[in-house]
Amino acid sequence: MQKRSMTPAHPPAPLRTAFLAALVFLLTSTVLAVFSPEEPRTRGSAAPAAPRPERPPATPEPEQRLPPLSDADRERLDRSLDEYLEEQECRLSIALHDLRRGAIYSYAPQETYITASLVKLNILVLLLLQADDGGRELSASEHALASSMIRYSDNDATDELYARIGFDQGFAEGNRRLGLRGTEAGGGGVWGATRTTTTDQIRLLRVVFTDVSPLSERSRRYARELLGAVAPEQAWGVSVAAAEGDTVELKNGWVPRSTDGNRWAVTSAGRVAGADHEYLIAVLSDHHRDYFSGIECVEHVVTEVVTALEGGDWV
Repeated sequence: MQKRSMTPAHPPAPLRTAFLAALVFLLTSTVLAVFSPEEPRTRGSAAPAAPRPERPPATPEPEQRLPPLSDADRERLDRSLDEYLEEQECRLSIALHDLRRGAIYSYAPQETYITASLVKLNILVLLLLQADDGGRELSASEHALASSMIRYSDNDATDELYARIGFDQGFAEGNRRLGLRGTEAGGGGVWGATRTTTTDQIRLLRVVFTDVSPLSERSRRYARELLGAVAPEQAWGVSVAAAEGDTVELKNGWVPRSTDGNRWAVTSAGRVAGADHEYLIAVLSDHHRDYFSGIECVEHVVTEVVTALEGGDWV
C-alpha cells in the first residue's frame, strides 16, 4: 500500500487567506511609502529638496544703530559750537546718546568741570546702591531727604545724605563701582566742588535709565520718579530738547565761583523721550557772566545739537 504524504499538496483554505492578506498589506504599505506627501525625509536622503523662492537681502530698520551725522556734518557742528562759545566767552562740553537709534555725539568730552548741584543725582544713585546692597528700601527719612535733594535741590538734605553714603571716601568708592573714572570728589566733604566729565555723566544716566545697571528696577524707577518731578523753576536746561508730549527727567546745577571772578558754572543732565527718540543729554559749562546767561547758553547748545541730529538746519 502506498503511503500518503503527511504534507498536504495545497495549504488549507484559512492559511491561504491569511497569506494573501499579508501580501496585500505589504504591497499597499510600499506604495504609500513611495508616494505619500507626509513621509519625512531623513538627513542624507538622496532626493533633492524643493528649491526655495529667492528672498531680497535683509535691510536694517530705519536709522537703527546708524549715526545720523556724517563726518562732514559733525565737523560743521563742532565749528559752529566753537564760534558760538567763543562769542559767549564761556566754556562748555555736551554729550548726547540717543538710546533709540544708538547715535552718539560729544563735544569737548575730555574737559572737566565742577558739578554744582548736578552731583545730587550721583549722591542719590549711591544711596540707592547702598540700599540695594543691604536688600532694603530707603527709610522714610531717606525718602524725604532724597525728594528734597532732587526736586528742590535742598543743600541741607544733601549734606545729610552725603554723610550717609560715607562722605568723600564713600563717594569715591561707589563711583569706582559705577565706572565713573573722570569724577573726583571736591575734598573736605564739599560735594558741590566735585569735578566730572560729560562722559561720566552719560554713564551715570545709563545707570538710571537702562537695564545695564547695578541698581535694582525698584531703585531705578524711584530715581526716575524724582527726576521727573523737579520743581518747575528748576526744570530748564536739557528739557529744551523736548517736543510736545515728550517725557523729561533731569537734574541741574548752578553756582557762582569766587575763583573765577564770580562767574557762574551751569550744568544740566537728564533724559528726554518721545515717540521716535530717547535722548540722554549731559551739559557742563562755566565762566558765564550770570545765572541767566548760563541757562541761555546751555539751552542754545542743546537745541543746536538736537536740531543737527534730527536733520534740521542749525546754521
